[in-house]
Amino acid sequence: MSYATVLLASAHEKGKFSCGKLMLDNYIQKQAKQDVKSKVSACFVYAEDEKEVRGYYTLSNGSIPNSQFPDSFKKKLPRYKDLPVTLLGRLAVDNKFKGQKIGKILLLDALKRSYDASSSIGSLAVVVDPIDQEAADFYSKYGFILLPDSNRMFLPMATIEQIFT
Repeated sequence: MSYATVLLASAHEKGKFSCGKLMLDNYIQKQAKQDVKSKVSACFVYAEDEKEVRGYYTLSNGSIPNSQFPDSFKKKLPRYKDLPVTLLGRLAVDNKFKGQKIGKILLLDALKRSYDASSSIGSLAVVVDPIDQEAADFYSKYGFILLPDSNRMFLPMATIEQIFT
C-alpha cells in the first residue's frame, strides 16, 4: 500500500514549518519527534523533496464514551461504555503551500491509514478536535459530524470504507 506521506524522520526540516497557528507550528518543531519516540502518536509528513515539510498530521488510538455519540449512530453500536476510535490529532499545511490541496491530500492519507489499520486494530471512527472554526469548516466539508456536547467531530469508519472500496 502506498501513501502520500512518510513517517517523520530526523532528515525532515521541521524548524522551517509555519502554518500560522502557533500551537501547530510548535508541535512539529519541538514536540513531534519526542511523541513519535515515546509512541504517544505517529506523525506523518508530506515532504515532496524528502526534506521540506509541506504538511503533516498525527494519528493515535483513543476512545470515546458511548454516550457522546449521536443517538442515530448509537443504535448500531454495542453498548460498551467506551468505544475505540482513531484520533487525527493534528493536521497542518505550511503557508508556502496553501491553495495546493495539500490539506485534502493529508486528510485522505490519514483516513486511508486509519481505515487500513482498523482491520487489525478496532476503530469505529476517526475523531478530530478542530483547533478553530476554520478547521471545523474544513472537516465538515468532508463529512465529519459534530459530537453532541463537545467540539469534537467524527467520521464513521463505515463512511471511510465507502471512500476506499
